[in-house]
Order: sequence, then C-alpha cells, then structure tokens
Amino acid sequence: MSRIALAATLALCLGSGAALAQHAGHGAPAAPDAGQSASTRAFKDAMTRMHHDMNIPYSGDTDRDFAASMIPHHQGATAMARVELEHGQNPEMRKLAQEVIAAQEKEIARLRAFLARPR
Repeated sequence: MSRIALAATLALCLGSGAALAQHAGHGAPAAPDAGQSASTRAFKDAMTRMHHDMNIPYSGDTDRDFAASMIPHHQGATAMARVELEHGQNPEMRKLAQEVIAAQEKEIARLRAFLARPR
C-alpha cells in the first residue's frame, strides 16, 4: 500500500469530517468539549501539536522548508496512530496504525538526515 493510500485510509478511519476539514486547511483546532471521549481529546491534542509545530520559520530553500515542515506532519500521523493503538479495537485499524508508525518514523529519520547535511 502506498504512503498516500495509508495516509488517506487513516484519515478516513478517524471518521470525523470536522477533523478532515481542519487538517485540509490546517486551521485552528475546534474548541474543547467537556463531553468528548479520551480518544477524541487525544486526537485533538495531536492535531493541535502538529499544526503548531508545522508553523516553521521558512528559509526560502524549498527543499529544506519541505523537510522541516514534513517532520511535524509525520509526527502528527504517528501521534494519531498511537491514539488508535491506545483506544482502538478493530484489528485491521490497529495493524494499519502500526504500519503508519513504522513508515512515518522511517521518513522522519530520512528528513532529519537531509536537514543535518551541510548546505
């Protein structure tokens, strides 16, 4: 399964049109709701962290800016996958979450290695 397909599947699995719309525009997170489940709060926390961390100081170097902004994006994906592992019950979704974590951690390492190289 391609990375794009994995990401799309995970996004659909979240089951929240609001979360998808928020991610698409990288807008402000929704207001907290005291009646939310632990997993909803964990998903919202992960999204808030990701959006905050993606707000990088741009350098004008497209390659480095891409790498720097993709790291928190992938960290957000792993955080959401960990919510699935902590709270999810469906074996298929739990397996997908484990695959997402493995794939994203490899990409994060690759992006960090790129940024560590001298210009």
